[in-house]
Amino acid sequence: MLRTLRALQRLNEGIAVAAGALLLASVLVTVFDVTARQFSFSLGGTDELSGYVMAITTSWGMSYALTHLAHVRIDLLRSRCQSMGQALFDLVAILSLSATTLIIAYRVWPVLAKSIQNQSTANTTLETPLWIPQSLWMAGWVWFAISSVLITACVLSLITRGQFSDVNAAAGLREDV
Repeated sequence: MLRTLRALQRLNEGIAVAAGALLLASVLVTVFDVTARQFSFSLGGTDELSGYVMAITTSWGMSYALTHLAHVRIDLLRSRCQSMGQALFDLVAILSLSATTLIIAYRVWPVLAKSIQNQSTANTTLETPLWIPQSLWMAGWVWFAISSVLITACVLSLITRGQFSDVNAAAGLREDV
């Protein structure tokens, strides 16, 4: 199980690097556009594109945060428990997160489907076909849901085998925090 989690972690590290590169590209285009305006030239649409980049990288980046135990958790009761109690709190947390991400991933599809059906475009000068950024945004949510469900399955497996201390590595809290 821990091997599966490490593979998921490595995959999400690659995704995070790609998301970071996309953010960097967005910043560079924005800096170029702002500088070019000083010479009466503008690319136009940089605010629109950077908004898409933020939505896309956020949806994909949440899986990285999950696999690196970087999501915010309130630890008041968990810290007072032994390893079995902590594992159960971790299970409740990952089950809640999985349920939430599954609902969101499911509810994102109608947004994309309507954009495809209506051939919707952005109400901007770029007239971006909305299915393009929305499909990348939705894919990030679906990946986040898949990641959380995989971690939930690993946590359930670890708990049923009595490996409570390993649950912390899968869905608990980072030790350095």
